[in-house]
Amino acid sequence: MEEDAKPKSVPVLPWMRCPVDIDLFDECPLGLLPCLDPRLEKALQKIGVHSLFPVQVAVWQETIGPGAFERDICVNSPTGSGKTLAYALPIVQALSTRKLRCLRALVVLPTRDLAVQVKEVFASIAPSVGLSVGLAVGQSSIADEISELIKRPKHDMGVSLDPKELHVELQSAVDILVATPGRLMDHITTTKGFSLEHLCYLVVDETDRMLREAYQSWLPMVLQLSCSNDKAISNQARSGLNLFNSLTTIRRSGIERGFKGKTYPRLVKLILSATLTQDPSKLSQLALHHPFLLTSGDTRYKLPEKLKSYKLICESKLKPLYLVALLQHLSGEKCLVFTSSVESTHRLSILLKFFGDLPFKFSEYSGLQHQSVRSKALKAFRDGEIDVLVSSDAMTRGMDVEGVRNVINYDMPPYIKTYIHRAGRTARAGQSGCCFTLLRKNEVKRFKKILQKANNNSCSVHPLAADSVEHLRPMYSSALDKLKEVIDSETRKGNAGPNLRKSIKRKRGTDTPQE
Repeated sequence: MEEDAKPKSVPVLPWMRCPVDIDLFDECPLGLLPCLDPRLEKALQKIGVHSLFPVQVAVWQETIGPGAFERDICVNSPTGSGKTLAYALPIVQALSTRKLRCLRALVVLPTRDLAVQVKEVFASIAPSVGLSVGLAVGQSSIADEISELIKRPKHDMGVSLDPKELHVELQSAVDILVATPGRLMDHITTTKGFSLEHLCYLVVDETDRMLREAYQSWLPMVLQLSCSNDKAISNQARSGLNLFNSLTTIRRSGIERGFKGKTYPRLVKLILSATLTQDPSKLSQLALHHPFLLTSGDTRYKLPEKLKSYKLICESKLKPLYLVALLQHLSGEKCLVFTSSVESTHRLSILLKFFGDLPFKFSEYSGLQHQSVRSKALKAFRDGEIDVLVSSDAMTRGMDVEGVRNVINYDMPPYIKTYIHRAGRTARAGQSGCCFTLLRKNEVKRFKKILQKANNNSCSVHPLAADSVEHLRPMYSSALDKLKEVIDSETRKGNAGPNLRKSIKRKRGTDTPQE
């Protein structure tokens, strides 16, 4: 269940009551940013960054500036405000002061595509100061990852030796690792030479999602292996360590190898989300050290400043027609269409294919597809080869696709969090954008209450000419028949989910693609 659906009696932690308002900060040209390494300034300019956004300036002040990483930092800032560079830049600068090749910064994210995106941000600046960045994600070759993450002994560059015999000689080949939870656990428990003993920085991006039960197993393990003072190993961590029969990756208290006699630095945590949880039971899992909260404005939920919200009210059976008419109206602009589930995304994508020659190119992006297919669709969308991407909520968290002008909620988002993360795919980095939501009449009141949680009362009705919908009816009738044939075929082949065939059995003319 989404957090905002819970009772409002959840207590707010004391440190969250007096946050620093990010909106009080101004953009800062790179030349005026204090202490910025000239090499990083050149790297940023090379990728088109000439000034920092307010959230980036605020985090810099609490890390490289007066704050100097003395406290763990929690950031609650709108999507598209620049949170990735906000933590990437100070971490890279801090690590560049010590010339030691070992894994010192770990960034954990919920999805492969988001991890790839964040890795690219780090990779655009880290090499300029001699740092290496690695990637550990699912649905890719773990053997290839190991060869990239672990440095083999210099005396053995071509002969295959037993890793057990060389365990003490295997070292990290990267300073910074961007990972998804599952693949991170794979490396912790099975990869020889993979160690968190030197870890200085832990970033938990998309924190709300990362603290859900499905993702939680990685967190206690990482905290144990990077903890400087705890001598006891939890049963959970011990069971994981036994998988590779080595305790050498446990971070020992006292003097650290390679840091010239200095004691271990405290593990600094940076926690970020556009909808940061206030639930003490969830936040307590992170073991935050005197946390410091940076937030945007006086509301927990905030939409991008230049986002315009619209609603289209229609009968249930006409929703697909309204969507096609709207996409035709927006033809030539990059659009993201969100549905409530992977099944709904799949059905809607199939249905659109049977509408004839539409003036836009589109593709499906959902969990029903193999990763390679999703990646190909996303690349085509980024490159402008397709105009419309029909997606489940897999795209809502953190994904940054340049040039998205419109977000369309084909299915009404059930919670304000969902709306914020969907709408945040447009109007990013100070650009303008629109978010359209298709609503049945009985959803209008609920939708208004959802937007009020973000202090948004300016969602006007977007008109569509009646004839732009009516002339689609004949194509829609034919498309429904073809959709049924495809779903029946997929069901016989075992490729259709259980909800697909059930939804098709609805009477002709109802909102077939809708859950």
